[in-house]
Amino acid sequence: MNLKKRILVAPLNWGLGHATRCIPIIRALIEHEFEPVIASDGSALELLKKEFPKLEHIELPSYNIKYSKKKKNFKLKLIKDTPKVLKAIKAEKKQVKELVKNSNIKGIISDNRMGIYSKQVPSVFLTHQLNVLSGSTTWFSSKLHQRVIKKFDICWVPDLKDAPNLSGKLGHSETFDSSLKYIGPISRFEKQDMPIKYDLLVLLSGPEPQRTLLEEKLLKELEHSNKKIVFVRGVVEGEQIQVEKGHIDIYNFMTSNELERTINESDMVLSRSGYTTIMDLAKLNKKAYFIPTPGQFEQEYLSKLLDEQGIAPSCSQDDFTIDKLDLVENYKGLKAFDYKLNYANLFGLFEGE
Repeated sequence: MNLKKRILVAPLNWGLGHATRCIPIIRALIEHEFEPVIASDGSALELLKKEFPKLEHIELPSYNIKYSKKKKNFKLKLIKDTPKVLKAIKAEKKQVKELVKNSNIKGIISDNRMGIYSKQVPSVFLTHQLNVLSGSTTWFSSKLHQRVIKKFDICWVPDLKDAPNLSGKLGHSETFDSSLKYIGPISRFEKQDMPIKYDLLVLLSGPEPQRTLLEEKLLKELEHSNKKIVFVRGVVEGEQIQVEKGHIDIYNFMTSNELERTINESDMVLSRSGYTTIMDLAKLNKKAYFIPTPGQFEQEYLSKLLDEQGIAPSCSQDDFTIDKLDLVENYKGLKAFDYKLNYANLFGLFEGE
């Protein structure tokens, strides 16, 4: 008879960052004698199936968020997609009600999935976005998001409460009074001292079509480089495919263990400035160059913040040329905060009946 409490872990499928930052939480739940049940859709679900093949996996309705090809249409595209997202949230609310009733779910951890909560069991919202940057509508988008957060019992913020921190104004608000717990930056990786095998690791992820547009641009830019390069496309498929293109080793995706080793073996990383990627690279003390997703205010803010602090240089997708990587040497790189998360204390929320 299984007496382990079943905890539903549900990351948003928007790039791979929400799924990958749930990996250390899922591992910790297992270590602390809980039974995680994974729920998501698309690439996020596929990635977590590969990481945890023995766990139960549930497919949730897709928010089906896609970016526009042009930066100036980004906000318009999101507004146009809103009815589709609201329909998915309504469907996942119905699904989670059934799961709590019929599948013995005793707790919920939702990483930015807005309909995955229940009044019947302790429900956690995991986000680094207390403020949602959207240009001239930031106040409105932040208030909407904070209204969602208040439906949960507690919000876990993966950052430090005080400065210095990684999320800046995204994860810190003087006016939001909900139940918050700063859990420190989280990462699935550990730093290892290994010989450097690659001059550059290109690490892609994020919604289409922008992921493909950046991939095509970078492969063209890097083909004449004399650097030894490993290129991870961030496309999760049924099997791993590796192709050698001169001095560039190209993979469609890597598992956590492979990627941890590869980042440790790389001198420098070129990637989007997604928050999960920033937390991972900080944990591994890496030098990086960032290209934010065009029109994504959060990534543009984070890349600018790190640039201004002398941590990592960045530029827009259109402006990138290979010689810009030389700037990395003038920056101090990302560093991990000495923060130990007490998971036993964190999971105390799920211990009561």
